[in-house]
Amino acid sequence: MLRQSKVNYTQLMEVFTGLIQATRCCCQDEAFCEGVTFHQFTILDLLARNKELKMADLHRHLGVEKSTTTRLVNPLIKKRLLQKRTDPEDLRAAKLILTKKGVQTHQKACLCVMDFFHNITGNIPEKKVGIILESVKIFIEATKTYARQSSCC
Repeated sequence: MLRQSKVNYTQLMEVFTGLIQATRCCCQDEAFCEGVTFHQFTILDLLARNKELKMADLHRHLGVEKSTTTRLVNPLIKKRLLQKRTDPEDLRAAKLILTKKGVQTHQKACLCVMDFFHNITGNIPEKKVGIILESVKIFIEATKTYARQSSCC
């Protein structure tokens, strides 16, 4: 049974559709900044913050299938932005680390992404930025929670 709510189906469809359209540039397989896609930047950023990650952990962070993680990582290895090493504690597992070139690319791409986010938040009234970000986080978590419990998504 559907819970009574002030938000109706049409409003939710508008929000979902708007989010999909607005974030389409971040989902493309085309370069976003410094020759890497947004997903690949996310990998570089995770590795910059964690120093190294197992492939298995990376796919959980990204929220994608293992095969998709491999498809995103391989070009970064070919460009010598990442290095793949065997985990000495588990020879079946691979660890990823940033190379010097990867660190440099991450730093340059980070400036590009920060500029992108700055331009987005520049279109939001300053007093509402925090409120909007918190609201979107809650909406994302609610969507993820339901998607995990449901067979529809």
